Formats: sequence, C-alpha cells, structure tokens
Amino acid sequence: MTVPQSNFQAAILDPTAPVPPGLLNPDGSAASKRFDVYRNNVTVSLCDALAVAFPVLKKLLGDNNFGILAKSFVRQHPPSDPVIALYGHAMPTFLEGFEPVRSLPYLADIARLELAIRRSYHAADSAPTDLNRLDGLAPDELMRVCLTLAPSAIVVRSAWPIHAIWRANTQPDAPKVKMAAEDVLVVRPEFDPEPHLLPAGGGAFVDTLSKGSLGDAVEAAQIEVAEFDLTNTLGLLIAGQAITDIA
Repeated sequence: MTVPQSNFQAAILDPTAPVPPGLLNPDGSAASKRFDVYRNNVTVSLCDALAVAFPVLKKLLGDNNFGILAKSFVRQHPPSDPVIALYGHAMPTFLEGFEPVRSLPYLADIARLELAIRRSYHAADSAPTDLNRLDGLAPDELMRVCLTLAPSAIVVRSAWPIHAIWRANTQPDAPKVKMAAEDVLVVRPEFDPEPHLLPAGGGAFVDTLSKGSLGDAVEAAQIEVAEFDLTNTLGLLIAGQAITDIA
C-alpha cells in the first residue's frame, strides 16, 4: 500500500497525528515506534537548522524558548526547498503573528537581518567595477548615472535598532543599545557577509539606487533627511565591493 505524500508530510511534522496507513512492521502491525523515532529526528534536524540560521534570535530568546518557537515554526512551515541551508525564509512573518513574542516586536526584523546575511553569503559572485569611469563627469552627468549593485548587497530597513542588537549579541565590545530606527546594509567584499549601519537616509538611497539613477537615489534620501551623508553611504558600497557596473 502506497502512503500519499501529503499524508506522510502532515504526519511527520505533527506529533499527535497517527501513523499513516501503510507504514507497517514486518509482522503487519502499525510501525508506531519506528515512525515516532523518524518523526522526532526530522523535527530535531529542522530545529537545529533554524538554530544555525538564526543564532542571534536564539540568543535573545534563550535555548528553551527558541526550541518551543522552532517546533511551532516547523509544524506550520515545512521545508519548501530541498536545500536545508535555506530553510526558514518565513520566520519574520511567523514571528509577527506568534503570540508568545508579541511583546518583542523587534524580533521579526532581527530575523530579517539574519536572513539577509545568509542570502548574502549564498548570493552569486560578482566583481566590483572600475569606479575611475566616473572621473571627469560633470555634476549633472553624474546624477544621471545608474549603478548596478552586487547580488550580495542587501538592505534591511527597520523601526528598531537591529544593527545595535545584532552587535550586542555577536561582539563582546559592542556599545549599549539605544532605541532608534536603523537601516542596515549587508555586503560581501570577500567570503563572509558584513552588516553595516547606514547613515540616516541611507536605506532609501540604496533601495532607490537599485532601480533608478544616482540623482533619484539622492533625492529619495533627502526626503527622509535633508543633510544626507552621500559620501559615507557610497563609501560603504565601495568598501563592500558592491558596485558592479556603471551605466
């Protein structure tokens, strides 16, 4: 007897579900104990994958609370990709609706930052362009330039101090967290992604730069803050080898 895949998947992630019909011991009885062992191993493996993917989230919640959250997530969001290293993309949305952490609204954006770091790590390789091509352009010509960003360059915008929280939980010398909105740029100049705090307006600048001209990006940033620090923001992109083409 063939076990339908949907029935098997539902049962493997629900500890209260009965053994799917057709899973039998050699003597013809239901393979309850064997299936329970397999079901537990699958859940543990997926929870372990989430712990690797969201180390800061785990540290903020503590091992026990993270374990409870991870099991709930696994049951509601089974893997949709065969690559286990990519599991967990629905975590931010899940956290926004998970009642036990409703008093910690910044957790969803922490998860978004950790996902961005992982996406940056797995993004396609790219080479930085020669920025000397910009030399000699008049100011109005420079504002019409369009810059292509590396696939590994990702911006996470938040109403919470996500970069400060991330640093406080990953770096021993991190400064005290101050409650403020923060935008973070993740770049991968070498092999490992690096999250950097963007200056005010920097999130709007990089977001717009990915789909418009340099002038459009500066205008978007200045709508948020009149004294936008263009030099600092471009410096982060250049140091992160995130500019791959000029048009």
